[in-house]
Amino acid sequence: MAPGTRAARGAVTIVFLLNGMLLGSWAGRIPAVKERLDLGEAELGLALGLVAVGALVAMPISGWVSARGGSRRTTRFAFVFCCLSVPLPALAPNFALLLPAAMLLGAGNGSLDVAMNAHGVAVERRHESPILSSFHAAFSCGALIGAGGSALAASVELDVRWHLLGVAALALVVGLVACRSLLPADADHAGEEAGPLLAWPPRALWAVGAVGFCALVCEGATADWSAVYVRESLDASAGVAALAFTAFSATMTIGRLVGDRLTGAWGAEALVRRGGLLSAAGVAGALLIGDPIAATAGFALVGFGIAAMVPVVFRAASEVEGVTPGVGIAAASTMGYFGFLVAPPIIGAVAEVTTLPIALGLVVFLSLIMVALAPRVRTSSSSPVLAAR
Repeated sequence: MAPGTRAARGAVTIVFLLNGMLLGSWAGRIPAVKERLDLGEAELGLALGLVAVGALVAMPISGWVSARGGSRRTTRFAFVFCCLSVPLPALAPNFALLLPAAMLLGAGNGSLDVAMNAHGVAVERRHESPILSSFHAAFSCGALIGAGGSALAASVELDVRWHLLGVAALALVVGLVACRSLLPADADHAGEEAGPLLAWPPRALWAVGAVGFCALVCEGATADWSAVYVRESLDASAGVAALAFTAFSATMTIGRLVGDRLTGAWGAEALVRRGGLLSAAGVAGALLIGDPIAATAGFALVGFGIAAMVPVVFRAASEVEGVTPGVGIAAASTMGYFGFLVAPPIIGAVAEVTTLPIALGLVVFLSLIMVALAPRVRTSSSSPVLAAR
């Protein structure tokens, strides 16, 4: 292992964990922001939509900057940006100022998402085995910590402004200390070879991005609609319905914890193929059996199936010929994030004109698309040969 790799891995893990904590804290206090500004449903929806717009705008820029100057500097800058932007929506005094604050929040998170994944890939290349999934597991753990802290803060009626300012300040101090152990700037910079900011991605990158798109559509659809399906379509109690999402979230976290080991043992192609089949089988079982317990188990299988998809996609995108790692990850991340955003409204629109079970059939279809596209994510760094090292 190259000198400094172990410390850099720890630093990236901390950045992912803190990013998850920041987003979990924000998500858990959205109701408080809504109440503080007396927002209607449409106003809140517009603000949350601008969070997504900010992320989609920032992602390709962050990837290009990471390629030009190295992901170390971009990760540090994006991390500070993310910390500073998280409290902004809570600090906004009115709806008009909430909108740019929401867009800055999205931009901060989107830029950090790409930069820290680019640096994670650089660290993984100096490691003796796949480790990218462990970073995403750290993000999931951080999100759970943030959400738990938000629940506690809400229960004691802590002002949302002080809560998010405190979380951001804590994350900033810890994260800046951790960032000192990132790999040097010359670890992955491409300089002028990064190419132009706006360029049409090669066909191979589109195929890799399509896997990410399908995976995140499945994730978004399951996250937002699993509990609704169990509650309304299967007539279960609210508590049982909540278990469907809980089971999905738990298996997603567990799957990310073991994702690197499975990638090393099976290889990326087999992982995507088996994960896609598991996801398809889980949703199909949930829809066909029509029992709340079976549905909960089915959605848990979806979590296992797609848990390691995003790390596999980012790894493959970083190795597409003719594209620098940062730009490749940015393109795949943008496509995947777009899928995550469009999934809930698409499922809702289809359910409106048909039924929710029919709409959720889209998850089965896209899971099988991932199976078909599995050869596109094959990379040298995710070969099963690594498991023998």
